[in-house]
Order: sequence, then structure tokens, then C-alpha cells
Amino acid sequence: MTRKLISSRDNPVYKELKHLAGSSQARRHAGQTILDGVHLCQAYLQHVGMPVRCIVSTSDEVHPEVAAILVRCDAGQVPCTVLPDALYQALSQVEHGVGVLFMIATPAPPVSWALDTNAVVLDNLQDPGNLGSILRSAAAAGIKSVYCGPGTAFAWSPKVLRSGMGAHFLLEIHENVELPLLLGKLRMPVIATSSHATRTIYQADLRQAVCWLFGHEGQGVAPALLEKASMTLAIPHPGAVESLNVAASAAVCFFEQVRQCSMPSNRKA
Repeated sequence: MTRKLISSRDNPVYKELKHLAGSSQARRHAGQTILDGVHLCQAYLQHVGMPVRCIVSTSDEVHPEVAAILVRCDAGQVPCTVLPDALYQALSQVEHGVGVLFMIATPAPPVSWALDTNAVVLDNLQDPGNLGSILRSAAAAGIKSVYCGPGTAFAWSPKVLRSGMGAHFLLEIHENVELPLLLGKLRMPVIATSSHATRTIYQADLRQAVCWLFGHEGQGVAPALLEKASMTLAIPHPGAVESLNVAASAAVCFFEQVRQCSMPSNRKA
């Protein structure tokens, strides 16, 4: 049993947790982040393994789902911190959630320049909700690699993690990537979306590995990067709106490719 009750805000472990929970800069500097809530913790145990530390609230320590998580963490000899509800709530950003957090090491996989499977490149995407939604759609579509350029929201922030709903643990997420260098080395089509394109995603042949390129919510992909795209495609929308949200656009693109690749004539024998 490796559980320890902490009741003081001045405890060094609690101070470290509070710093990680509240500061993106602290998370980046420490190479660690916080998973908030039962679903994310369960997904991490399933797809990755043991966290650095488990944190639970006193009122939820006996909750069935939390108790099951604690059994696994105890078996893995993971340090577990039990906090009074008031201290726990100062860490959690989930309202009315079940009181369990994980401290984990932020994954930092090496960048591969020799891609031969579907990938997503994100240029200056700033909204955490959009980023998390794109990660979730990418994982659901079977995409493995995501490359985030400078200026894109920190993929391992609590808001992005909650929006991703566990998708992070099915992906290789690369941050602060030199996107011009990456796109210059790729040997697969690079596809961007544009409302001004004359060809639609439904007219393009997507039955091959491609790199999807999406950009800033308002300004789109930077012109210098857009020049590196093999093609730009439009998403038809008969409604009287100027464009789709970037996360919605990404989901439409990913699953049009899934549809094309799943057609009976395209399946391998």
C-alpha cells in the first residue's frame, strides 16, 4: 500500500501538483501533466501503463471506479496521494466529476521524417477544444501521427486532454515541429482545405496515405506552408455559412478518406 494523506497546502507534493495543474509553463518545463477524471485515467492505464502518481479525493476514495484504479496503482507500486475535498477541488477543472487525477510524464516521441501512413499537420491552431476534437477524430479514423507547429496549443494541457477523451494515448503527438522542414521531406500528398478550391474532397482519390494540413481558426494555413500542399480541396456545404469550424472540417476529411478506403473494391484480398 503506497497511499498517503496530505492535508496541508504547504506540503511540497501538493505544491508541485498545484503548480502543474495551473500552469502550462510549469507542465512544459517539468515534462509532466495532469489527467483529470476517471475516463482519462482508465484510458491511460489501458493504453499506456502506470502513472507517476495517482491523486484521489477523500470522498471518492471508495467510489467503485476509483477503487478499481487504486487497486491497479497499488499493484504497480504507484505513489497515491489522498486529499481532502477542498484541496482536491483546487487541482481539478472538472465540475461534479469523480475525484481522481493522474500525474504522468508527457510523451515526447522522436520525429519521423519518413512517413508512409496518414498524418495530420497543424499550423498555429490555437483553440484547445479544436485541437482536442481533431485529435479525437484522428484517432477514431485510425491516424497515428500528429505534428503540431509552433503556436499550436499545448496538446497535453488539461483542456485539450478533456476534449480528446483519451485519443492522446492512441496517437504519436509531436510538438514544436519545424513544419516547413517536415513538409519538404514528405513523400506523400499534402492536402489542405480551402473554400476557394474548385475540386472537392469527394472528387479526390483518397485511397492512399496522405498528410492533412490544417491551420489557424481565423487565418487558416500560413501562405508559405500552403505553397507546399500538393492540392487544396473544398468541403461543399449548401447552407449559407462561410466555412466550417476547423475541427469539423478535419472530421469530414478524415472520414471521407475512411469511406473511400473501406469501399469493397478497395479492400485487400
